Amino acid sequence: MNILIKENEVLNDLLGYEGLKIIQEPKRFNFSLDSTLLAHFVKITKHSNRFIDLCTGNAPIPLMLTLRTDGQIDAVELQADSADQALRSVAINQLEDRVRVYHRDLMGIHEVLGTGKYDVVTCNPPYFKVDPDSNLNKNDALTIARHEVAVTLDDIVKEAALLLRVGGHFSMVHRPDRLVEIVETYKKYRFEPKRLRFVYPRVNKEANGILIEGVLGGKANGLRIEAPLVVYEGESGNYTQEILEIFNLKKKF
Repeated sequence: MNILIKENEVLNDLLGYEGLKIIQEPKRFNFSLDSTLLAHFVKITKHSNRFIDLCTGNAPIPLMLTLRTDGQIDAVELQADSADQALRSVAINQLEDRVRVYHRDLMGIHEVLGTGKYDVVTCNPPYFKVDPDSNLNKNDALTIARHEVAVTLDDIVKEAALLLRVGGHFSMVHRPDRLVEIVETYKKYRFEPKRLRFVYPRVNKEANGILIEGVLGGKANGLRIEAPLVVYEGESGNYTQEILEIFNLKKKF
């Protein structure tokens, strides 16, 4: 298949994932380890048939999820260039029948795709709040991806609640310093937190990431704190065995 790779773009292997490819633009924005960890963390059951990834970027999470499920995966991305890369990445992997990309604002996407239609929602959102005095270029691609200039945590959780069926799962990767706010926002929109895993760069270092899952309309309590996920071995810069195994996920269905 002859898919156009534009100037400044590269076609990369999607880690060790069964020959999957992804189109990226190194000078603009590449998918991160966080997306990989989230795609691995997501709980998939026999009842999980419809998935949607919000803030999808160039669609690394939907592409990775195709190795864990044969369900339908939708992806929503606001930025035109990223959505275009996502569409072409899906095409180059010949996954058009499995993954659909929507170039839209995620707010109100339930009105287009349906309320209560999904079993699983995922999101690797912008992590950083914007203060009134923040000096940011609000049209910059990196700013939009990293800071809450186009969408907030509240916006994302609210939309996830509208998209999901009762009993559906919402999984997100974020930063530990916003954990209290995340739990409060989950509760606000009827999500009961059920799984939480802290991500550490190295043993004996502070956590710099969290993976959290909530169930819409789930019973109160029952939160499980999973084993710590450590990224690097000591000071060597080598990945831990668990990270290497995540990087080399093989098709499971």
